Amino acid sequence: PRDRGVAVARVLSVPDDRAEIAEHVREYAAAFDAVIVTGGIGSTPDDVTMEAVADAFDREMAVTDLTLESVERRLAAIRERVPDREFDVDVAAEAAVPEESRPLVTEAGLAPGCVIEGVYVFPGIPDELKATFETVADEFSGDRRSRFLYTVEPESNIVPALQEAMERFDVAVGCYPDREADHNRLKVTATDDAALEDAAAWLLETVDASETPVRRNWD
Repeated sequence: PRDRGVAVARVLSVPDDRAEIAEHVREYAAAFDAVIVTGGIGSTPDDVTMEAVADAFDREMAVTDLTLESVERRLAAIRERVPDREFDVDVAAEAAVPEESRPLVTEAGLAPGCVIEGVYVFPGIPDELKATFETVADEFSGDRRSRFLYTVEPESNIVPALQEAMERFDVAVGCYPDREADHNRLKVTATDDAALEDAAAWLLETVDASETPVRRNWD
């Protein structure tokens, strides 16, 4: 979402506790425009994410024609790839999503994701998560833009300049030391293109920054 100009307000890790997940989903859904939930969404005992989201909105779990067809198709493909292996899969459990949610199906994973009342439920496996997000990526857009600059100046030397840039141009500035690359990376973020460009130009001059990576001898 950040790459699409969206401001990420909060990141939270929650254990596989159905009640705790439901509580946080309910809280965040009321507070934010969109909530992304990732985790186990299959049929194993610790895959409680989808049920917890259903609990958050007082919904039952239900199988849809779309999710059932998707799970059956994916299972058939898996069995074709490994015909000598037995698969005892609870198809209904894999295909279930909260009632009145919008299912998200891909060819990357077995269990579907879903969208319900601004909450996007994705699988926790990285490649499946990415594939599922791509089905709804166009629903995430904002006006935040970022530029990256690089400087060999020690972080402690440029703190006053970074603070002044934030106040002068109404931008956010982060500094990320990278000893392997022998530089500090500056991330300048703003919602106004002119402010972003002005802040970047000022920092380029004020902290001896560059738009391309530079190296410094740290010894």
